[in-house]
Amino acid sequence: MWIARAALVFIAILLNACASGPRVVDALVRTHAAQPPGAAVLQGAHYRFEHAPARVGQPAPERLQALAQAALARVGAVRDDAGARVSVQVDGTISAYWRDPWYEPSNPRVTLGLGVGHAWRGGAIGLGWGWPMGGDSVPAYASEVSLLMRDLQSGQIVYDTRARHDGPWHDTDAVLAALFVAALEGYPQPAASERRVAVPLLPPAAAASAATPAQR
Repeated sequence: MWIARAALVFIAILLNACASGPRVVDALVRTHAAQPPGAAVLQGAHYRFEHAPARVGQPAPERLQALAQAALARVGAVRDDAGARVSVQVDGTISAYWRDPWYEPSNPRVTLGLGVGHAWRGGAIGLGWGWPMGGDSVPAYASEVSLLMRDLQSGQIVYDTRARHDGPWHDTDAVLAALFVAALEGYPQPAASERRVAVPLLPPAAAASAATPAQR
């Protein structure tokens, strides 16, 4: 039995090492940005938020705006309700579903077995490996944010971007904050193609701070 116990200890150490690594949001990002001269308002843009109605079961609009504001500040955009040249409309959704705990589409199975048998000239001990993780058995979360910027003078959409992430984490503020950062990757001249952007999760305190609307 010591072989089986050693194998189980090895698996536990391996899983613990994987879980203790840095958490990164791997986001799928799609962006459409205005070309010159319409893109001129994006550089150091002064903006105001367009208020959206609250939706049941989804993050409050004020909460999303606070997270987006922190991401916009990283790219040089300035919130200026009185002197805005650009309006910003943000949205964010989170939905839960069930999926394979190893996040493998082929549903591999893991088993650890120890067999003892008798042969013609003695006994035999065998150790077998497989991967019996079954079907949908753990919760996962699909998180998505979008950000739409419009020139207030012309009404033209000058920036339209969204980012999506599927993963096991339910710390909503941290994931949504990272997704807003990913959505603004390359601002104000992003890549035109759909792309993957990796963003480290903010520490819980930093995400909570970003989600607290500034006093005005």
